[in-house]
This record gives sequence, C-alpha cells and structure tokens, in this order.
Amino acid sequence: MGKTKHSGPTPLPKTPQPNLWVSPIPFGIGKIKPHHIWETTRVAWENRDNLRYATRILTQGVCDGCALGVAGLTDQTLTGPHLCTTRLNLLRLNTMAAIPPEILHDDIDQLRRMNNTQLRKLGRIPYPLLREAGECKFRRISWEEALQRIAQKMKHTAPHQYAFYLTSRGITNESYYAAGKVARFLGTNHIDNASRICHSPSKTALKRSLGIGASSCSYNDWIGTDVLVFWGSVAATNQPVSTKYMYAAKRKGTKIIVVNPYHEPSMDHYWIPSIPESALFGTKLADDFYSVNIGGDIAFMNGVMKHWFAMEEKHSGSAINHSFVSNHTHGSTELQKHVCQYEWTDLEKSSGLTREQMISFAECLAQAKSAVFVWSMGLTQHRFGTDNISQVANLAMLRGFIGRKHCGVMPIRGHSGVQGAGEMGADPFSLPGGGFEDQNLARLETLWNFPIPRWQGDTVGVTLENALLPKDHNQRIKLYYLSGGNFLETMPDPTFVQDSLQNLEVRVHQDIILNTSTLLDAQEAVIVLPAMTRYEQNGGGTSTSTERMVYFSPEIPGPRIEEARPEWEIYRELAKHILPNQIDRLGLESAKAIREEIAQAAPEYNGIQHLNQKGDLFQWGGAWLCEDGICPTPDGRGHLLAIDLPERRKGEDEFTLTTRRGKQFNSMIYSEVDPFNQAEREDILIHKSDAKRLHIKDGDAIVLHNNHGRFHGKARLAPIRAGNLAVHWPEGNTLFPKGLYEKYAQIPEYNGNVILEKAEIFYGRKEKREREKNKSKG
Repeated sequence: MGKTKHSGPTPLPKTPQPNLWVSPIPFGIGKIKPHHIWETTRVAWENRDNLRYATRILTQGVCDGCALGVAGLTDQTLTGPHLCTTRLNLLRLNTMAAIPPEILHDDIDQLRRMNNTQLRKLGRIPYPLLREAGECKFRRISWEEALQRIAQKMKHTAPHQYAFYLTSRGITNESYYAAGKVARFLGTNHIDNASRICHSPSKTALKRSLGIGASSCSYNDWIGTDVLVFWGSVAATNQPVSTKYMYAAKRKGTKIIVVNPYHEPSMDHYWIPSIPESALFGTKLADDFYSVNIGGDIAFMNGVMKHWFAMEEKHSGSAINHSFVSNHTHGSTELQKHVCQYEWTDLEKSSGLTREQMISFAECLAQAKSAVFVWSMGLTQHRFGTDNISQVANLAMLRGFIGRKHCGVMPIRGHSGVQGAGEMGADPFSLPGGGFEDQNLARLETLWNFPIPRWQGDTVGVTLENALLPKDHNQRIKLYYLSGGNFLETMPDPTFVQDSLQNLEVRVHQDIILNTSTLLDAQEAVIVLPAMTRYEQNGGGTSTSTERMVYFSPEIPGPRIEEARPEWEIYRELAKHILPNQIDRLGLESAKAIREEIAQAAPEYNGIQHLNQKGDLFQWGGAWLCEDGICPTPDGRGHLLAIDLPERRKGEDEFTLTTRRGKQFNSMIYSEVDPFNQAEREDILIHKSDAKRLHIKDGDAIVLHNNHGRFHGKARLAPIRAGNLAVHWPEGNTLFPKGLYEKYAQIPEYNGNVILEKAEIFYGRKEKREREKNKSKG
C-alpha cells in the first residue's frame, strides 16, 4: 500500500501544437477514420424514446464500458468532459424497453435464426422464463417458481457438481461479492469470472513478481513519463478515452511505443472528439512500432535485457538501476546468466525482430528516466501469458520503473467491472482480502460465520469440459449458473462449447438481454432471470477501474423493467430458498450493507463503506503500489524471474494466427466494418510478401484450416509481421483448440498454427477427395 495519494485531474494545454497534427485538412476529410459526429447522432436517434434517461445515465452514472473509470462525463486524470463511442454504443442496453411478448414467446427456432447483434436489439428480458426439455418456446414463470426450481435442483446436487460464472460488463463489486459469498455459503468453490479469458495471467504474474494483483500506477503517470509502451494493447480502439491521456502525454514530450504484430492504425493517429484541435486535425500518437511475431514477446524482452547486460559490461549503470535491483529485488544474477545464454539468431527468429531493432528499443529505455508499460490481450491470451507479464515486470524492475511518479506496470482492463471480480472473491483461486491461505480463511470464516470449502474450484474451461463427463461421474457439472456472458462467442472451439452447454441438466441465465447461448437446449431446463443494470439498482453500486479507483454509481431515476432485480439480491434470494434456516448468517441485505461488509472482508477496500452518493470515490493502495520499491511480498522484494523462450513449432507451410478486435465491445459487434482500416469481419490480415508468394491478391477468397477447424474469409493486405495472420475475434475461435490452457492462470490459448490456401485450391482438393471416396465405395 502506497502512502502517496492520487493528485487528481490535471488540465490539458490550451494552445495547439501543429507538429502533432495528422492532416491540415479539417475533420480528416478523405482519411479512413471513425465518424464520431455521425455515431453520436445515430446513438441519440436510437435512444430517442428515452433520451432524458439516457442523458442522466451519461451525466450521472459511472461508465459501464471499459475500466478507465469515467464517472458522469469526468474522471480523475484530466479535466474536461470525456465521452466515447464505445460508451455510447452500450447506452441502448440500459434504455431499451422489454422484448415484445410475441417475439419472446415465438418458436425457439425462429429466435435461433438471429445472430447475437439481432438478439441484443430485441430489448430487455422482462420477467423470469422457463423452457423445459422438449419445449419449443419460453414460457413465463414467477420469480418464486424460478427460484424454487433452481433451489430444488441445487439441493439435490452435490456442491462440486454446480458452478457459477459472472461476466464483467456493468456488474458491480456488490454483485461480485454477493456471488462469491453465496457460492461458498452453498459449499462450492466453482465460481469464475470474465478475467479468466482476458487478464488472469496479469494478476498471476504480478503476484509472483511484485506481490500485487493490479496496476502499480495511475493513468496520470502516463502524462510526463519519458516512455509509454503499449504491449499487445490497442487502447485507442478498446478504451477510446485513453487517447486523451496519450494526447496529454505527447504534449508533455512523452515518447509512445507500440509493440504488436499488426501496425494498428488507431494507435498511429486518432481524431479525439472532445479535444477541438484533435477533432479538427487529428493527433499523431505512436512514435515507434515494433512488429513482433505472434508469441515473440518473450524473445524480444530477453534480447532487450541481453543488450542491457552487455552495456553494463562496458559501463556500469548505463542500463541497470543497480540501487533498485540490489535493494528491492532478488534473482538478478540468475536472470543475467539466463538471458545471456541465448544467441542473437535464436532471439531474432523467435521475436521476428532484428538484433538492431531490439538494441534500439533497449537503448531507448536505458536512456529514459521513467517509463510506464501498458499491456492487454496481446500478451495475456497465450499459453505462456503469465511468463509474458513477468518479463514486463523484469524490464520494469531492472530499470527501477516501479513505485514512483511516471513509472509503473499497467494491465489495462477492457471491462468496467472486471478488476473487482477477483478482489471480491468471484474467483476459484481468490477470496476477499487474499487467497486460500490459512490466515485469510480463518479471518473470513470468523467474519462470515460459516465454513469455506477447502477444495480447489474449477475455471471456466474446466467447468465446460466437466459438463461432458459421464452421467455417473462425481465431477460432472450438472447445473451452471451464468450471470451474463456468452461462451459460444468467447471461448475457443464453439462446437465443443455448444455440446457442453447443451449437456448440462439445468442452465440458468441471469442477464438483461438474450444471446445465442441462452437459446441452446439443456437436458432438463433452461431458466432465464431478468437482471437490473447498475443504474437501476436500489442503493447504487460500485466498480473498480484499472487504476484501482473505486467509484460509486448512483441509482438513476427512469423507466424500469418491472420484474428485473439487482443481481446481488437474486443471489441472496437463491441462498434463502436453498438454506432458509441459515439465511440470517448470510447478511447481504442491502447494497449499503454489502459495502460495509466488503470493507471488513477485503481490507484494501476500507473506504468503500463511505461511498453513498454521486461523485464518491477512493483509490485503494494509493497512487503507486510498491512505493519506494517496497513490495507486498514476504521479504518486501520483487522477484526477477528467468523466462525461457516458448516452444513454437510451425511447419514450413503454416502461419501463426492471432485475433484482433474491430468495431465491437467484447463479443458485442457494432459494425461489420472496422472504421480504422476498413476491414470486414471475414477479412484475414496478411503481409503483402506472404500474399505475393502464394499468388494471392487483395480481396481474394481464402481458407484457413488446421486440425481444429476452418475459417472462410478474404485476404486483406496489411502491415502485419510476415508469417503471421490476424482474424477478428470471436469469428476466428473455430481455429483454436479446447482444453489448452496457460498453466498458471488457466487462460485459454487464442493463438495457433494454420494452413492458408486460396479458396479455389482448397475446394478443388476437397472435391477431388470426395470423388475418390465415392469411387472407392462404388
């Protein structure tokens, strides 16, 4: 816990700086770019039936989109208004009316003809629904019948045979805490959240390297740092308000570097709508791009450290901060020995970068007095994601970029609620205030007044696998309780996911809207429960931003979905139906009561009990974690770890494939065309040299295939590292295997090897095989 407090928002410069302009032509006319004015107009038109309520949400509520933490139209980083199209696009989820009964109760096959976007636009879930095995329509049921049905099933099911999952968009700390506590009250540790498929390696790596589970710094440390590095993060697309922070940093002289296989145009330049100068002429953001191989980051960072140690041999102190390393870390000798064993040729082959490029990056950081490292899915969604993040921590510790102003390591969160999920205990490895250490268990059991199960809970992927175990297997998951989320659109191997979800005996969907997974069959019943948004909940709610700022979002007056309930309240009512004689021990009687309890259960959240009205907030841990280099590890030191190069086998005719995001929020797609590069959802990004070698032209129909699946798309020539390809997520998930997880954090693998062929060649071979097969049968 740091002693320095956040300094609060700072003003932007008022005078223009033409050397940062993208173009002197106003509004980027003729450029490929988002059209923010048109987007804002469209959103206003979509919300015209509830425009006053929509305005109150924007001006009074805490953003339910990304985790930057915009409250109303302001934040704690910069003065002035902040608003982005991501938040605007999500607005309709909060202002829609209920789904009309004639649609909601139509034949299930009619609903299944709709995709996720079409289902989302139908409206809100109005009341509890039930569809039993063999039924072709949802039918309305009462809350009492719904809860009794779920409770009876859980009473007759062993606790290790049911599981809970919570998504992240809009869910409050109060709901996470209630879900985690109720799960343990009912005797299960099978509870997981959306961070499993995004930032779980970040928390795991930062815990083992620095003893922390969140960003060590604040957003305002970007502004004035010497170097700001975005590693596998396209913040301009996923957290658009961050472009204002980048603009402010550029005005202070910060150098921005992006490390990513694809040269993302949104990180190159951006027209920031709430800054007049930028809205007119655009802003140049990144100064340098390092186009690494997919999965080549560990080699790149080992190359950087190898050069630093070489610099030290010539001149001590030229690259390594010896005072920080000797006083605040362990493992420097082992790390030096490890990285220096690698030959430059091996590092070049693995990283995709030349020795000169790695040296250039190394010397840039060696000359910097401060730096902030920011990363996202490009580093985490690998089978070695935890090692990727520990490498980032290695770089920061060797240079002493930890625990002081304008320095730090930041896993930038893409969802408004996800930072608090594990900290509230909605996680199989975590409890409020820590993990499953004896001391924390004893403390919580005293506070909660009931025993906490000791056995290890399963993560999302394992839970889905266990739903397919034989009926008599004692680990088979029979009931899955899902608060939001859509595994069909987010997990690898959608066919496996569908089989798994349909093999569950009972599936509960607690949500505000329908999605494609809600419409799948179950062996016994599918039960749907209507939830409130964060803006509708009595007593308000809180969420935690990437920079550990805990914001209070008040209940906002407006229209209501009549039977929707607060998510935390639904969990409590379920527990009451299952263990009615013990419910007095559970608590969770109001949002305010939950916050008061969180302050005791999670000591770092002491202060949340005082958040009760609009504008209330506090930052747990202070401005910087590990302040002055003191880490919350047993010995107070950070741990430098020797990280091996990952084994990355690839055949001569294979490419390495990864995913990227377009105009979307998580799996919710808002446009079929990316406004920054004009790529359509089926486009496959390929380097021009690879396309030329395979005689492929821009727009040609091509097929990607491997042992897991195939993807039919179009070639789009793009500045991506040769030998690498990128497809949109989640469309490309058919090409990634089930059951392949990162060994420490258990995030699924979202990268793989594929063969690329022109469609005419692929189908020609397929037809030939079919003819030969039929001929042999004849």
